[in-house]
Amino acid sequence: MSDGITAQFDREAEEFQARMVADKEAFTRRYQEQLMQGVVSDGSTANYYELPVGATQLQDLISFKNMNAQIGEIFRACYRMGQASHSPDLRDAKKILFYAKAEVARLEKLNAA
Repeated sequence: MSDGITAQFDREAEEFQARMVADKEAFTRRYQEQLMQGVVSDGSTANYYELPVGATQLQDLISFKNMNAQIGEIFRACYRMGQASHSPDLRDAKKILFYAKAEVARLEKLNAA
């Protein structure tokens, strides 16, 4: 029975991943079309703020945007700030700063190469 559940989970995970890839491709095409047409956001909305179809939790967004570990940790800490009893705001702010500095260092090293 557990093999059946595992197989079902694997199928559902593959289907979800395929939908996320398709959504990202469609989003990228729309964004590129807008760039080609010279569409400029007025600041009130932009298609890069649209949520991908099927996204139900932060990990879906992290995967969809292909965030690395540092950016993912920043995103999670920002979202839960003030809500997790084990993590006061100051701890989350320090965590955000730690991962932001790590990302800046990574990008500086990458750009220097």
